[in-house]
Amino acid sequence: MTGLAAFPESTLAERVLGVLQQGPAPALLLCHDVIGLPGAPLLVCERIAAALLSADPRVRQLADGRWSLVAEAQGSPLLDDCAFAVVDVETTGMRSSGDDRVTEIAVVVVHGGRREVVFDSLVNPGRRIPRAVIAVTNITDEMVRHAPTFAEVAEPVLAALAGRVFVAHNARFDWGFVCAELKRCRDLALDGPRLCTVRLARRLVKGVQSCGLDSLSRFFALENGARHRAAGDALVTADLLSRLLRLAREDGARTLQDLAAIETRRTAAARRARRAALPSPPRADSAPEETS
Repeated sequence: MTGLAAFPESTLAERVLGVLQQGPAPALLLCHDVIGLPGAPLLVCERIAAALLSADPRVRQLADGRWSLVAEAQGSPLLDDCAFAVVDVETTGMRSSGDDRVTEIAVVVVHGGRREVVFDSLVNPGRRIPRAVIAVTNITDEMVRHAPTFAEVAEPVLAALAGRVFVAHNARFDWGFVCAELKRCRDLALDGPRLCTVRLARRLVKGVQSCGLDSLSRFFALENGARHRAAGDALVTADLLSRLLRLAREDGARTLQDLAAIETRRTAAARRARRAALPSPPRADSAPEETS
């Protein structure tokens, strides 16, 4: 387990935990077979299980009423113990595996109440920046001419990311560029947990038409004084992450694995689309298929 936690040390609780190691179990089974009250009615069993387990951070109650070990008890850290590295990159274009390069990168650490820019630098991409990109980012060729190359900032970037959960708004884009730059200059591959605030917002934020950074910033009244600059966007994404973590906890998330499960679960729209794509069941008055 990561960090300190308070939980009962009773032999009874440990026996229950031993059963839950095999998988989720209903209160009735725990009460009858483990706690030793074989004739107890369901309502009594539910109350006993809740009294014994609800305060134990290693255990949670599932939506169907069964009790289960949380992922943290099997190695996934509690959210309060996680340090998040919120990353934003500005680039010359969209193709991380092609000719495009990073022109600016910032990393903001979020850990509990801490929110701090730990790295922020322009980057010399070694190529001209397209005019259309300059119009959006206001990062010019002159600004990056004497900036360090990515190879020169690779070490502090790696230090800022080490031991933390990679987070970005549209994480595939930022992750792809950081990975591509590290592969080119150091022949290194990033590996570890990463989260996308776009995907989390789609599953946690109700009543917002778009999960773009501008739309979510308006929704949560987040100020961004430097839009389309790495530090400005990383800071507002860090603020957004804090709001999303609060919503995730209200949704029942306690560990990093819980948060990842929320990020990857199907949205209602995706479920409807999937159902629409399935073949319709045969009507009762349909003619039976011919058999040969």
